[in-house]
Amino acid sequence: MPENTQTAGTANTPTAYGWCSWHEAFASGVRLIQVHEQGSGAGGGVFACRPCREAFDLVPFADQP
Repeated sequence: MPENTQTAGTANTPTAYGWCSWHEAFASGVRLIQVHEQGSGAGGGVFACRPCREAFDLVPFADQP
């Protein structure tokens, strides 16, 4: 019998869908990597998907020391 390669229990896990700044396309599971703050104007953020985080060894902002 073939083994199941799907991970169980991800139905209730929220995932973000947005723009990945590294491969420059929309993707699911993006995480905030870096925050750009501006003094008086609106700031911004840079997001990356899981494959790009793994390929470029990126640490999500929430997980940085």
